[in-house]
Amino acid sequence: MIILFTVILGLIVGSFLNVLILRLGTGRSIASGRSQCLSCNHKLAWHDLVPVFSFALSKGRCRYCGSRISFQYPIVELFTAILFGLLTAQQFAITYYLIASILIAILVYDLRHKIIPDQLVYIFIILSGLAGRHWLYGLYAFAFFALLWFVSRGKWMGFGDAKLALGMGFLLGISVVSALFVAFWAGAIVGICLLLLSSKKVTLKSEIPFAPFLIFGTFMSLFLNLNLF
Repeated sequence: MIILFTVILGLIVGSFLNVLILRLGTGRSIASGRSQCLSCNHKLAWHDLVPVFSFALSKGRCRYCGSRISFQYPIVELFTAILFGLLTAQQFAITYYLIASILIAILVYDLRHKIIPDQLVYIFIILSGLAGRHWLYGLYAFAFFALLWFVSRGKWMGFGDAKLALGMGFLLGISVVSALFVAFWAGAIVGICLLLLSSKKVTLKSEIPFAPFLIFGTFMSLFLNLNLF
């Protein structure tokens, strides 16, 4: 029953994260103003906002203008619900639910805009420092990515990745090495697949957000207790 409750809570939090991702950086407050269709600007009723189910019942279209609704909404809601269920099953502290929520928001925002928002990554660093307290490993991870950023003048890595790695080290300790190993291999595999399948749309010079891979490595390390050593 507790897992079921947290899964439902995860759906609700995922719906909120969608609003956060959509409004962050636009000047619109996440605490005020009803949600509306991005195509026709019609304000949505409560039954248009039920996580996952409203999307399924409307067949992924706005009930008022018929425009398509992004699959981002149900995917974020389901992903958040699954993570909350896993955190409960493995008896993580409440702080980790907040960390997971922030990481999901960073992941999706980076995919959409190819930038890691400072507001979110700083919150992640603070929460990770409180939860993990592995200060030295955070500094090591940060130094590694900051060096890549400095040497390449931002061509290999963004400085936002260095800040994200700082929080990862604080949170994971020695396991941050495993998380980075997973991130780099996952990034390499996806990059190669995109080169092979996307023809001329993706080249060796194409910019691919790396934060999603870092976050994937973080979750893998957390839930599977990965440790290369």
